[in-house]
Amino acid sequence: MVVELAGINTGLIAIGAAIAIAGSAFAAAWAEKEIGTAAVGAMAEKPELFVSGLILTVIPETIVIFGLVIAYLIVQMAA
Repeated sequence: MVVELAGINTGLIAIGAAIAIAGSAFAAAWAEKEIGTAAVGAMAEKPELFVSGLILTVIPETIVIFGLVIAYLIVQMAA
């Protein structure tokens, strides 16, 4: 039985790109949960902290963008 190496390599590249995106998405979700909990607690005591809490809650989403860039680079290096 002959195994086509291009198919295996393509599959491994796809798995690597998926791991890059999934790992960064899970990390961002965990960070956003922790920051969101603290931000809501702080806003309950001081409503003027709303803007700071909102900004700090949105910052972890950049982690997903970094994961997307890494996945794109993985796919482009393999092409």
